[in-house]
Amino acid sequence: MNLDREDLEKFFIHHLNKVYAAKTLLVAELPEIMDESHFKDIRTAMIETVESVKKQIERMDEIYAILPAEFSEIDSKGLKGLVEDAFEDIRRNGENLELRDMSILFYLHNIESIEMASFQILEMASVKIHNDRIKELIRENYEDAKADRTLLLLINAKYIATV
Repeated sequence: MNLDREDLEKFFIHHLNKVYAAKTLLVAELPEIMDESHFKDIRTAMIETVESVKKQIERMDEIYAILPAEFSEIDSKGLKGLVEDAFEDIRRNGENLELRDMSILFYLHNIESIEMASFQILEMASVKIHNDRIKELIRENYEDAKADRTLLLLINAKYIATV
């Protein structure tokens, strides 16, 4: 790869902003629907997800400080839009407990999958930034997103078996 460091950092920050916007929206919105979940394991997963995401946001804040850069919402519609759509659909199924729970699982799984892939790409880019701490922080976020996704898969399988 023959990108200069400045262009690579711009790419990195631009895409980190997209993930950051989605994560902050998830932390703000998820507690609002937590009590609406019918299946207890989904509530547990949401609580664990919020705690995990808060840690991921702290790591991203540290990355911004290291670079130094600041979060910008410019061009962060993609992942953030997915999160917004998810919460609209979840609320739309408010009367049907099973559909609402399935919507929660469906969207949380999709969001975590996309964020996991995003962290994986950012980790690859961080190698060229030549900062071990940034690489470590991104790797930890990737591992958290991967663990959250696995938890959601297990809960989804359990939920489908009980419906």
